[in-house]
Amino acid sequence: MTDTPDLEALRSEVRAFLQAEAPTGWRDASRTQDDFVATQRGWFAKLVKAGYAIPHWPAQFNGGGRGLAEQKVIYEELAKADCPRLLLSFVSTYHAFATLHECASTEQQAEYLPRILEGETWCQGFSEPGAGSDLAAIKTRATREMRDGREVYVVNGQKVWSTMAQFAQKCLLLVRTSSDGVKQAGITYLLMDMDAPGVSVRPIHQIQGDEEFAEIFLDNVEIPVSRRVGEEGKGWAVAQATLASERGLTLMELSYRMRGALARAATLIREHGHEEDRGVLRDFGELVTQVDAVCAIADQFLDNRIKGIERMGDASIVKNSYSRALRAYAKLGLRVGGMAEQYIAPITFGDLNTGNWMADFMNSYAWTIAGGSEEVQRNIISERMLDMPREPKGWVI
Repeated sequence: MTDTPDLEALRSEVRAFLQAEAPTGWRDASRTQDDFVATQRGWFAKLVKAGYAIPHWPAQFNGGGRGLAEQKVIYEELAKADCPRLLLSFVSTYHAFATLHECASTEQQAEYLPRILEGETWCQGFSEPGAGSDLAAIKTRATREMRDGREVYVVNGQKVWSTMAQFAQKCLLLVRTSSDGVKQAGITYLLMDMDAPGVSVRPIHQIQGDEEFAEIFLDNVEIPVSRRVGEEGKGWAVAQATLASERGLTLMELSYRMRGALARAATLIREHGHEEDRGVLRDFGELVTQVDAVCAIADQFLDNRIKGIERMGDASIVKNSYSRALRAYAKLGLRVGGMAEQYIAPITFGDLNTGNWMADFMNSYAWTIAGGSEEVQRNIISERMLDMPREPKGWVI
């Protein structure tokens, strides 16, 4: 897509802001959890004030009401400037926003949405030890009771793989209120205060030193019925609005960030004296081509969405293309860096932006699972786009 004069003006405006305000040295300043949180919240506050943090929100919010083409320009420039991704506020500005905007009451929207822009952090309480890919198998139980004159849900259970729950003030929570009928029918969607009595959070220490995820334990936690989103037992439909928020611009932003990250791979090649290594140069050339292809696929996806011709499965193609390119990128960096890059320096949250090649390599494999595994994405592409037969549910021997 070629920029119109209005988009060119927006691009110039964003670039001027970034030249003046984009954080520098933020990787080294985010090695501890406290520093990471401070960096993330400080950058988010600057973007909110400038009107670039939530372009996909409604127009009544500062910087909201922008069209998809305008959103693309903003995310392209943020990626090209190598700014930190808004990891800490991602669930808040995408998942929580989509849920509240599409499914919550007017009162709930008025209460929660402004607080997100003030820096309130949300997490997601969906997956459980026995309910990951099969999310409808959740067992966390909520019973409706009267306590001290208040009508509340009393919740007991456990959630796992909740991104950055240790820093969150609020939680998007799925609970089971009934076991009658199909398992999706008995799920209810609640908004929970993370400091409520009975809520315990335990970070999960990962093999590469990361603590991106946490477990949440719920012991007789009281949640007012007024904090329910939608009807009781109808939370499965609400959850689909939450999950759908990961599609689209996030994939485009990540693709352009990877294109910018190629410069770090090129620097590594020079620093380790591989400018004349034909094997390394061949692999780097293939990686550049692969990343360019991912960006082209993401551009086509967004163009289709803008034109209203997006197909079921388009986002899955972008997702799988990106995760494969990310693996190739991290693998090349690890190979070129040699033994010097095998060490995993202390990090807070793995991402292709860390510059820690071993951690980035290990995290690249998580992308084949996060947001829907490669196998699930392939099924969507084959069944929804190519009209291939559905995968058998099981084999009878």
